[in-house]
Amino acid sequence: MAELAVGLGLRSGTPADSIVAAVREVLGDNVISCLATIDRRMGEPGLCDAAAELGVTVQGYAAVELAEVPAPNPDARTAAAVGTGSVAEAAAILAAGHGTLVITKRIVAGVTIAAAQRAPG
Repeated sequence: MAELAVGLGLRSGTPADSIVAAVREVLGDNVISCLATIDRRMGEPGLCDAAAELGVTVQGYAAVELAEVPAPNPDARTAAAVGTGSVAEAAAILAAGHGTLVITKRIVAGVTIAAAQRAPG
């Protein structure tokens, strides 16, 4: 089974246990290669602790980078708030090296999760 890059959208202050629970609910036992999100969330203690618990790194992308990625489910509220219509889906695609989105965004307890698989080759 391929490793998945997991894109996350989350509010400031989201605790690690909520993030890990949401990731596991959506991905089950799939192997995770990294967590990815908008750069302004990279220093969030909950995100850093969740990554440590999952044994993965966190990758961050600027809103302008995320906005360039065609994502299937952009959100106008997200665009107004952070400058891009997609955080989780776009971050997953970028973290997978412009891979294939295999799990479109799902929201679990306020955490938005999406996952992409690295393109072969």
